[in-house]
Amino acid sequence: MSEAPAAEITPRQRAMITLSIMLATIIVALDGTIANVALPHMQGSLNASVDQITWVLTSFIVATAIATPLTGWLSDRFGVKTVFLWSIGGFTLASMLCGISQNLPEIVLARILQGAFGAALVPLSQATLLDINPREKHGSAMAVWGMGVMIGPILGPTVGGWLTDNYDWRWVFFINLPVGALALWGIWRFIPSRAGARRVTFDLYGFAALSLAIGAFQMMLDRGEQLEWFAAPEIWIEAIIAAVALSVFVIHTATRPAGQTFLDYRLLTNRNFLTGLLFIFLVGMILFATRAQVPQLLQGLLHYPAERAGLVTAPSGIGTMLAMFVVGRLVGKVDLRLILAVGFALTAFSLWLMCAYTLVLSEGDIIWPGVVQGIGLGLVFVPLSAASFQTLAPYLRADGTAIYSLVRNIGSSIGIAVVQALWARNSQEAHANIAEHVTRDNPALYDPTIASLYFGGPGGLSALNAEVTRQAGMIAYVDGFWLMFLLTLAAIPLLLLIRVRKAAESAPVSVAADH
Repeated sequence: MSEAPAAEITPRQRAMITLSIMLATIIVALDGTIANVALPHMQGSLNASVDQITWVLTSFIVATAIATPLTGWLSDRFGVKTVFLWSIGGFTLASMLCGISQNLPEIVLARILQGAFGAALVPLSQATLLDINPREKHGSAMAVWGMGVMIGPILGPTVGGWLTDNYDWRWVFFINLPVGALALWGIWRFIPSRAGARRVTFDLYGFAALSLAIGAFQMMLDRGEQLEWFAAPEIWIEAIIAAVALSVFVIHTATRPAGQTFLDYRLLTNRNFLTGLLFIFLVGMILFATRAQVPQLLQGLLHYPAERAGLVTAPSGIGTMLAMFVVGRLVGKVDLRLILAVGFALTAFSLWLMCAYTLVLSEGDIIWPGVVQGIGLGLVFVPLSAASFQTLAPYLRADGTAIYSLVRNIGSSIGIAVVQALWARNSQEAHANIAEHVTRDNPALYDPTIASLYFGGPGGLSALNAEVTRQAGMIAYVDGFWLMFLLTLAAIPLLLLIRVRKAAESAPVSVAADH
């Protein structure tokens, strides 16, 4: 194994390593969403406009996306423990800088540092858990890792709303300090120190091309809705830069020997890993697109306060945790494809329930589909991670986990951008379609109650337009749920692409074959 062979790790040391790296993973995963609900409070405090304050989110996302692919090379060069210590130390320090920022440039710079330092923590935690656990316990290890990765984004808005409402938006970042310090101590104390293998040289050209492609693409996705997509020159420029840079990266990587490129393309010759990338891309789209839509629906149309919206969506995290506890014990005993099929089926069922949403919803109508979806995604996440790395050589894990995390993040960015763009378009179309029927010639409007409410003057007409807007908005949200439902169903037949090996077959992991 790459850093700490499982046979050399005592049970106590394994438990402490797991606790330490999961603390680091959780705060990084949490920070992807925890600041969202605090943006209005930051805006006034930092004297920023609505468009400007979104850079607090954009800067973190872009920095994380660009820095994530560096994980494999940094681990090879300096060793896992060293990269862990610098990453969690830098992330914690950057969190403090975010909390003490006095203006927009300061907090944007601090968020860039947060994203750059924290990018390695999620993929390194996954690679380390695979390394310190014997193969038969990889399912349980991925269950622990999955809980940290998936619970963070779910709890982020709830924790962020509570801290902002009861204390101050700065505590959204200050809360990372004690947790980061504890994780830093645990990593320093329990992970064995090993020098980097230094098997590959740094491919600066490849890294520059890939970073430019990822950065431009993420900027395009994040800024597209604000600028009405390709109606704005900026979006065209970013799209062209992303396409050209990606083409240069692909050509550069394909024409150089394996091991001398920034992305080791031997990863893409592993069928299970490549299939896993496809599925984790879809999971990222479905999970984060739905997570983005539901809070907006609750706060925008049903007028839930941020804290209450967080509370009714948080139970989905409970479903995820319960599923992961169970599925960690099933991996290795039940066909992974069967577990994945059940997980996708439950996720599709939850989305089908959400397709029946109206403007009249009880909290139960929101909680139960969320719990079912949480269970489904929990059943998907763990076996998918186990299957993706089941046949991958240990020396490729650091690179593999970095690409795995990157693809999941890109999937989530695309999913969020797509559903938001479709919501804007569909709500406008639905508004126009409804408005065509809201005329004095419509017999339904002769109802005395409706007529007295809406045709009593300019104020009544304004209220009527607001109600049409609400109805159109709900129709657009339901359209988004239907899209996610169909995508989930379409993913199920693709499970046949996954090749499941028995333990006896996969024990050697054919390192030689991967060279």
